[in-house]
Amino acid sequence: MPAKFATFFIMLLFWVVLSGMFDGFHLTLGVISCALVAHFSHRLLFPDGKIGPWARDVSRLTLYLPFLFKEIVVANLQVARIVLHPRMLDLIDPRLVSFKTRLKRPLSRVTFGQSITLTPATITVSIDDDVFTVYSLTRSAAESLPGEMEKRVAAALEEQP
Repeated sequence: MPAKFATFFIMLLFWVVLSGMFDGFHLTLGVISCALVAHFSHRLLFPDGKIGPWARDVSRLTLYLPFLFKEIVVANLQVARIVLHPRMLDLIDPRLVSFKTRLKRPLSRVTFGQSITLTPATITVSIDDDVFTVYSLTRSAAESLPGEMEKRVAAALEEQP
């Protein structure tokens, strides 16, 4: 039951922030919608019904976000340099790279895959168990995989010994 309440309040907070509607009619619809969705889908946020591990993961993930934002900015600048360079076609060297990850938890793998995709010049094409396939715009981006990003995700989300 605590998982349903936590899901309800998380969804209601998002709904209020995103909708911007604060009149009685819209707030009532929001509460009803969030209650129904929380009732049917609380296991998506809390698979084992416990709130503690989820809260720990969210707090540890917030420590990873500054690194991710920095990587996104750096990659944006690199892609802008490539696009604006007069010899752009010489700098582009697209490739498909497959590698095994050491990440064990599904949340860690999804976070890592999404982080790769959010970083310009790379797209996670598939995740098959522990094998990632990633499209890369340049050789240097391909060679940097899995690299520091995987280590940071592991530090943030994998179980600590």
